[in-house]
Amino acid sequence: MGNNNLTTVTYFILMGFTDYPTLQILLFLVFLNFYLVTILGNVGMIILIQLDAQLHTPMYFFLSQLSLLDACYTSVITPQILATLATGKTVITYGQCASQFFFFTICAGTECFLLAVMAYDRYVAVSNPLLYTVAMNPRICWRLVLGAYICGMSGAILRTTCTFTLSFCDNNQIDFFFCDLPPLLKLACSDTTNTETVILAFGNVILANALVILISYLFIIKAILRVKTSGGRAKSFSTCASHLTSVTLFFGTLIFMYIRSGSDTSLEEDKVVSVFYTVVIPMLNPLIYSLRNKEVKAAFKKVAGRLQVFQSM
Repeated sequence: MGNNNLTTVTYFILMGFTDYPTLQILLFLVFLNFYLVTILGNVGMIILIQLDAQLHTPMYFFLSQLSLLDACYTSVITPQILATLATGKTVITYGQCASQFFFFTICAGTECFLLAVMAYDRYVAVSNPLLYTVAMNPRICWRLVLGAYICGMSGAILRTTCTFTLSFCDNNQIDFFFCDLPPLLKLACSDTTNTETVILAFGNVILANALVILISYLFIIKAILRVKTSGGRAKSFSTCASHLTSVTLFFGTLIFMYIRSGSDTSLEEDKVVSVFYTVVIPMLNPLIYSLRNKEVKAAFKKVAGRLQVFQSM
């Protein structure tokens, strides 16, 4: 092939589950349960925040955006996995693969920036509690969220363009569950230098967001230590614990997946990690925020009480 921009592959074959033919029914049930819990948990969190006036604060506004992202995030990947397990159809067209990659990358990139925004929000809440609602007014909150989406979409456009202008010539078997970057690069028959440069840049963006979060929490810890009472310190830290847990899970898996050197990569490890950050983490986030948050528990009991009264009428 003289033209490296010529793509001869019109479809891909997802080979991620072919090693486990006897487990396909069990895997289908497991992924289905994960998906249902994820959708119910995240959509339920959004509805709960909208229904309870006490949750109409910047913190819960950002949390509702995180829940929306997680619901979209897993819906880009999991239904296709379920269809593959249920029907045995492993073929995905070139256009479907590019679309899945694009929307998945938007969600992942936006969530990186949103978690950094949420860390800044927690810093403002702990360091300036009296001015919190003024400093984080609705206009500022919407601008921060819009900025996260713009950055996420810009990165997705760049990464998708760089990836799908590569040539895929002969081998069209993706040894993965979905169209992700590492297995696609292994199939490319043209020079991947530019794309790998974009990957490195994306890795630096992940690290930059992680650095913003780290700096925010250093200031948060400093502010908490200035609180005189132990009860006040415990309350201040409890408002950050759920977010810190989500950050550790999300950035830990992304760093493992995208910032390792090429010699350290293992496709089997990548498969396990990809399932964790595309299926498991979106399911865990609403549980983390609800189980560790008294305000969310109180709001849930209040809404449940209203439903019981409505049903008894």
